[in-house]
Amino acid sequence: MEVLIKRLHSHDLPLPEYMTSGSSGLDLYAANPEPISIAPGKIKLIPTGIAMAIPEGYEAQVRPRSGLALKHGLTLLNTPGTIDADYRGEIMLIVINLGDKEYIVKRGERIAQLVFARVERPRLVIADSLDHTERGTGGFGHTGL
Repeated sequence: MEVLIKRLHSHDLPLPEYMTSGSSGLDLYAANPEPISIAPGKIKLIPTGIAMAIPEGYEAQVRPRSGLALKHGLTLLNTPGTIDADYRGEIMLIVINLGDKEYIVKRGERIAQLVFARVERPRLVIADSLDHTERGTGGFGHTGL
């Protein structure tokens, strides 16, 4: 698969990259022109400075970085965030600070990761009944905590 990427305002930053040979996600870099302060409990939109042309039949999923979550309580809302194949705008990240201290997002910081996945588009068929399973309609913790 090949994905076209366009730099918008990130010419001084690395392109998204896999940090190890076994990485599933490409690291995304913050492309904010000035540092962005995120107080505890607050949400900010962080630009990445890139846009992509994702091939039809695929999506890109934006996910938090585990180190930022563990060390600072920083994560992404709407996780995983889906970037559709027909979207051509800048990839933006909805970041929330769940920690107890202010966090400053600096330009060039690895702030999230991007995972590509194949998308299936099933044909929905109306049914009068569904097959029986052991679980049935049980949900939301029905098997215990």
